[in-house]
Amino acid sequence: MRRTLVVVVFVAITGVAGALAYSALANEREFERRIAEGDQAVASDRRFEAIEAFSGAIALKPDSMLAHLKRGAVYQSQNEFEAALRDLGEAVELDPSAPVAIEFLGDVNASLNRPERAIERYEAYVGLDERNARVHYKLGLSRYRAGRIDAAASALQQALKLDPALGDASYLLGLVLRDQGKLPAAKKSLEDAARRLPAGQTAPREALAEVYALEGEHTKAINELEALAALDVTRADRLVAVGLAQARAGREDAAVITLSRAVERFPEAPTTYAALGHVWLTGAQRRGDRVALNKALEALQQAASRSDATSDTWAELGRAWSLAGDRAAAERALRQAVARPWRGRSAAAV
Repeated sequence: MRRTLVVVVFVAITGVAGALAYSALANEREFERRIAEGDQAVASDRRFEAIEAFSGAIALKPDSMLAHLKRGAVYQSQNEFEAALRDLGEAVELDPSAPVAIEFLGDVNASLNRPERAIERYEAYVGLDERNARVHYKLGLSRYRAGRIDAAASALQQALKLDPALGDASYLLGLVLRDQGKLPAAKKSLEDAARRLPAGQTAPREALAEVYALEGEHTKAINELEALAALDVTRADRLVAVGLAQARAGREDAAVITLSRAVERFPEAPTTYAALGHVWLTGAQRRGDRVALNKALEALQQAASRSDATSDTWAELGRAWSLAGDRAAAERALRQAVARPWRGRSAAAV
């Protein structure tokens, strides 16, 4: 009897164990099917279906780092950053040594303009793998946004040591060096970025033109700005930038020609008349030229007649009226300059 009972219990236990094993195997197969289904949906850009599939996988295995990582990445791609934070944070908690999850979590914090939190994540990544140039660049970018300039420089230099062809890192390092006052080094880095990045990425050339001007290399600065204007003929501010650069270089006649062309091509642009008036007024003050003063007044009055005229435009008009000896008109213009809300710097002030 006792032996029969033992056999019965053993058979029962074996049956339960077999059922549990079968259930676990079925659960694992279903989990893998959901993951594969989610991957296929991602590849076909069916993101809602991907989230549904990965959610099903998480329901089956709540402690799966992979499922949380994949769903978090889909949320990130849809700019659903809070949902992405939850999933990616869970993925990192489940596996603190998973570099991809750590990097993605840094990316989401960067997208949410939380540079200090992004820095923490990228530094954690670098602690696990210091050979990834892209992550060193992201670390440098987050440090730069957080105002940690010196630390940003070291991360960007490391990124370029690992990948000298990383144009974005060269560009950002150029900005950092510019901010540090290291203009020759900034110029070299920005020149490298301009060579490596596609021509359509204009920011490096804009920064390079600025550094050339700060270094007193006005011809190079103007050349860069003219190249930018040629790349985008639909933007008035490109021509305005060329004209103002010519004026700063002492090429007043060329500046007047350029800005007059800008006025003709973009008569509705808010900066064209203001910039032309600024150049005429500067010349009138320097030479005591009444003809130039009248042209300055004409251009500045045209600029000030716009509803979006800046306080700087009104202030320059006030200066022009004062130079012309009309104190009442000068006072009216200066009152407008003080009363108007600040709308950013005018083209003439750049």
